[in-house]
Amino acid sequence: MNLARPEEIFYEYLRRIGHLVDLTAPGGQPVTALHLGAGALTLARYIQGTRPGSVQYAVELERELLDFVLRQLPLPEGTQLQTVIGDARESLTRIDPALRFDVVILDIFSGPDAPEHLACSGFYREVRERLSPAGLLIVNVGDEPGLTLVRSQIGAMRQAMADVAAVAEAGMFEGRYPGNIVLAGTQTPWPLEWTAELTARGPHPARVLAGVDLDPLAR
Repeated sequence: MNLARPEEIFYEYLRRIGHLVDLTAPGGQPVTALHLGAGALTLARYIQGTRPGSVQYAVELERELLDFVLRQLPLPEGTQLQTVIGDARESLTRIDPALRFDVVILDIFSGPDAPEHLACSGFYREVRERLSPAGLLIVNVGDEPGLTLVRSQIGAMRQAMADVAAVAEAGMFEGRYPGNIVLAGTQTPWPLEWTAELTARGPHPARVLAGVDLDPLAR
């Protein structure tokens, strides 16, 4: 992580999420963002670095992890970040109910043993209620060969969102090895220009599946 240049992201899947965030509003315009699963707060730094003045919330189950990150990796000056310790679903009710988010990023799933109360359409519907009219739901899914969790989450998100797309390294969609696929849920039909933009931005080789192209992965 480059603290001096937070817009530079090392991990491939986080870079893809960053590119999705880039599409949510004109460049440099502040957004409201909710991070469900704080990790090292890489994306919170990215949003502050590329969209100064953004209002952000981060929910993390492990207080010790969040305290360590904030102590060892200070946030950029001026970052407006509120932290919430607790379960991602329960914590939605503890955040100002009048607040709507331009982007919600869920980065909790790693393998087929994802928490059932989060890996379901009911939770995604609750998240959609917290989105602004053009708000975007981004879900990182770490999965094993066969992509069982990816398939189930595409189906669950399709029940809650108007449209869903998947973004990843091209070979990931073959389901032969473990890795990350990023799912994006929109409240309107998936913009075709986003497919071209995300493919061009990489990391390469990049592939974006939406609409009927995504159907073979859904279940």
